[in-house]
Amino acid sequence: MSINTKYMLELENVSTNNRKFALKNNNLRLESGYIYCITGENGSGKTTLLRQILDENAKYSGVIKLFGEDIRGRHNIVMKYAGYVSEERVFLEKRTALQNAEILGKLYSEFDIDIFKEYMKIMNTSINTTYYKMSRGEKMKFQLSFAIACQSKIYILDDVTAGMDSVFRAELFDMLRGLLSDECLVIITTHNVSEITRHTDYVAVMENGSLGEFTESIEFGV
Repeated sequence: MSINTKYMLELENVSTNNRKFALKNNNLRLESGYIYCITGENGSGKTTLLRQILDENAKYSGVIKLFGEDIRGRHNIVMKYAGYVSEERVFLEKRTALQNAEILGKLYSEFDIDIFKEYMKIMNTSINTTYYKMSRGEKMKFQLSFAIACQSKIYILDDVTAGMDSVFRAELFDMLRGLLSDECLVIITTHNVSEITRHTDYVAVMENGSLGEFTESIEFGV
């Protein structure tokens, strides 16, 4: 697979037929080098849309492409290139952060334990804390360190900054900016308008299962 494709991630008319909540004809084309934000009210479909990309058992119509190639039936592509940070992400609850990294890192061909340790130290988070004992913020920092250690190309951060102090939020976006130089992109969901306008490049609004077009963040709400 070539990573020189212009669009890293593409969705073409992605829809679902879930009786409780349906996605409707979602389209996007995202290039590397930017932080993209998806915003919208709770229940608008943000997390559901992300699940279609990440879940190998997702049932959707339309096409999802990574680096120009359809991911349907090829979840190994997602595993290799996408780093996911979310409260929904499952790890080994009774293992420490380091044990989680050592065990689960083996699933990722590019995983580097030294990078993991480096970022855990940068984020002032212990590698020896058992996962279930971590606070929400510590879990998000651990997950981000894990995703970076996988040397991901697409970072998907689902509402990770909620409840975090303003100092760390600023540091987080500085780290994400640093990652962009390595031909990657970031997708983040947030309700925080300040984050949207100050820290991201493009924003799209999700409403009733449909994603609007991405516009420059500085124009959001104008």
